[in-house]
Amino acid sequence: MPFAVYVLGMAIFSMGTTEMMLSGLLPLLSQDLAVSIPAVGLLVSGFALGMMFGGPVLTVLSLRIAPKRALLGLLALFVAGQTLGAIAPGYAVLMVSRVVAAMAMGAFFGVAASVVVGLAGVEKRARALSVLVGGLTIATVIGVPAATVVGERFGWRTSFWMVSVFAALSWIAVAVWVPSRSTSGAVGVIDGLRVFRRGRLWLTLTSNALALAAFLGIFSYISPIFTEVTGFSPAAIPVLQFLYGLGCIAGIALGGRIADRRPDVSLYAMMAASIVVLTGFALVIHNQIATVVVFLAFGFVAFATNPPMTARAMALAGDSPLGASANTSAFNAGIALGPWLGGLAIGGGYGFVAPAWIGVALAIASLAVAVVAGRSVRVEEKTVVLEGKAR
Repeated sequence: MPFAVYVLGMAIFSMGTTEMMLSGLLPLLSQDLAVSIPAVGLLVSGFALGMMFGGPVLTVLSLRIAPKRALLGLLALFVAGQTLGAIAPGYAVLMVSRVVAAMAMGAFFGVAASVVVGLAGVEKRARALSVLVGGLTIATVIGVPAATVVGERFGWRTSFWMVSVFAALSWIAVAVWVPSRSTSGAVGVIDGLRVFRRGRLWLTLTSNALALAAFLGIFSYISPIFTEVTGFSPAAIPVLQFLYGLGCIAGIALGGRIADRRPDVSLYAMMAASIVVLTGFALVIHNQIATVVVFLAFGFVAFATNPPMTARAMALAGDSPLGASANTSAFNAGIALGPWLGGLAIGGGYGFVAPAWIGVALAIASLAVAVVAGRSVRVEEKTVVLEGKAR
């Protein structure tokens, strides 16, 4: 795997850290900015919306720019947005900074995904993409806890500055190690948008969104589930999250390797495994030992499913930056959908076990849509072959 692929993964690590680190800084931000914790929580929603809608817009604007220049420009925009957050005088400016950073991250991931496939080759598409997603995984396991510790000791603004500095170092690394001719060059806007005429791509994006919703609908409420239902003490939550992180790292490493060898088989297998694991989680949630084992498997299948899902979306989009950005938007749609459905169930009086069963239903729907998308691809391929023979 070319070293430049890992450089881009490092940049994604810094971006992923700022995306998720607010979860550990909510009380600090609430107190310092004199706003409620739910209001601070909207900063998370603002980031997700910025990635979902702003990311593709910036990607379209960057299509006519050489990939390396686009990467450097987007990373510089991210640093600017993150720095603005570090010096924000109030809540409104901080919200603007989050949206700006999110838009830059969404577009950067799209361009970076196209670049790493060009660097590694189509035959290693899933492994290269797993390195990028691995940046998010390491951000979850290392970056977010580190930002929380720094924020509690030195203030939340220091955590923002920490990410800004690391992102600036990533900019230097991209400038030095990512080759200028890492892909075929800039892509026309019309060519980039043409991929969205394919119905199977929309089916794949829908399947990917449902898969993320299945996991995030549970993970978002994991603390009250473990303390109120399973009976763990609050002090045990970080340990359980660390075990989840170990499962994530193993899943992202294995998922990328398997997906390159048997793309469809690995995708369907991981989605089926997700259904089994989520069902098991709902069934054993009252048993502490069994829950620990299943939660480790939870992290594994959640991230082992990601490389084949992303690889299929990229393949259908012709490895275009806009296709990768759209896939990131689909993931963020799932990130928003899952917790919302879980919250509705909990608010409706169905208890903290309800998000687990909702996750099972979403995982089943995701697999069904993925199978339909796969069949539509095979039908189209057969049609092309028959038309060629007729000519």
